[in-house]
Amino acid sequence: MLDKLREECAIIGTSLKCEEAAGVVYNGLLALQHRGQEGAGIALSYNQSIVLEKDVGLVNEVLTEKVLAKLPKAKTAIGHARYSTTGSNTIKNVQPFLTEYLTGRIATAHNGNITNAKQVRSMLEKEGLDFSATSDSEVISSLIAFNIISCKNLLKGVIEASKILCGAFSLVLMTGDKKLVAVRDPHGFRPLCIGKNEYGIAVASESCALDSCGFDFVRDVIPGEVIIIENGEIIHSSVELVAKKQGLCIFEYVYFARPDSVIDNLSVYEARFNMGRMLAKEHPIDADVVCGVPDSGLEAAMGYAYESGLPLVSGFVKNRYIGRSFIYPSQLQREHAVKIKLNPLRANIEGKSIVLVDDSIVRGTTSAKIISSLRSINAKQVHMRISSPPFRHTCHFGTDIDNEQNLIANQISIEEICKRIGADSLGFISVEGLKEACNKCSLPFCTGCFNNDYGTDCVEMSKFQLEE
Repeated sequence: MLDKLREECAIIGTSLKCEEAAGVVYNGLLALQHRGQEGAGIALSYNQSIVLEKDVGLVNEVLTEKVLAKLPKAKTAIGHARYSTTGSNTIKNVQPFLTEYLTGRIATAHNGNITNAKQVRSMLEKEGLDFSATSDSEVISSLIAFNIISCKNLLKGVIEASKILCGAFSLVLMTGDKKLVAVRDPHGFRPLCIGKNEYGIAVASESCALDSCGFDFVRDVIPGEVIIIENGEIIHSSVELVAKKQGLCIFEYVYFARPDSVIDNLSVYEARFNMGRMLAKEHPIDADVVCGVPDSGLEAAMGYAYESGLPLVSGFVKNRYIGRSFIYPSQLQREHAVKIKLNPLRANIEGKSIVLVDDSIVRGTTSAKIISSLRSINAKQVHMRISSPPFRHTCHFGTDIDNEQNLIANQISIEEICKRIGADSLGFISVEGLKEACNKCSLPFCTGCFNNDYGTDCVEMSKFQLEE
């Protein structure tokens, strides 16, 4: 995928027996940078207070060497890398959020989307609470603080607040007195996992962050589970939140997660490889070679090649040094922008019939540009294969899928999409095929963006979402 759907937020928290929490969180955020590039932040529990550093930008742009050097030595910290699903991209919406109240303070980092955020905010405003941001994550932090005060207990306050929230939320929360709390919503929409080493505990969106920071993967946080960690040890763990139906966002396997992560007992790499195998079974074609669109189409291309017996080749050279501020001064440069990031490899493409594997088509514009770039170096044929079903519905739980009216699969048929993007043939994996490819996952799936099967009444609350 290339600038079609955007990554989800990343969260990480750690409680250690040594004062190295800042370094752990920083390294973890670097490993999770693929989940959000719009803002980053870190909060540390120090001397009965909370020190916070955050800003818009990439992790290494916000948490520079100079910033890291001035952070205090701490045993407990949380961090966040942001992609905005609600709220504009300004520093006031960057996480973690710090909430102060009469008897203490908390910092909160959130991945997901709260569908009743506007309603909850209105309720809290009537209780006299003020808000400075437009993010649903600020609402979560304030709601938890409000309930901690009401319950006069950290655990009870977190539980009661979580029962009010509707939608997707994986949370890490830190108190001024060095307690770390992890919560996963009862549906299990977004991933969250736990790691351990001799120095303490870490909780992160993906296991790749635990690996990068030297923690051994222990397990996934159970949907509905609330965990409290202190001094590098889990001091409480219980499943407190219940939903009628669970459902992990299946697009985590298609695109969001890094291929070296394991989510709910399933390797992301294995899932994508199996998607490619299923594509070859559902949509075989006589061609010369198979190639994937970097990066999230690569593993599915491997699976397609394996199942079909066709040779796998590198189809593109990816420029990994294009910054976020890259501009296109002229219309001509804008038209050729795809080649600046992905330049087709003539030696493997020219004169050949290509099976081109990518993870999704949303509006079709990027796919058309990629295929056009292959035609420009004389590809004989381009047969496109997509490792997700056609997008037909909005996601209410954090995936930034365009308005349903702008989704190309809602406008025209698959045959017409094929013609519009300039492919010789086009095949999408079926919903059933995608589920089969991911059948080793320990949770059922939310596939609402493909077939309107969200499996929860939280969708009805989406009209209460905060306005940007």
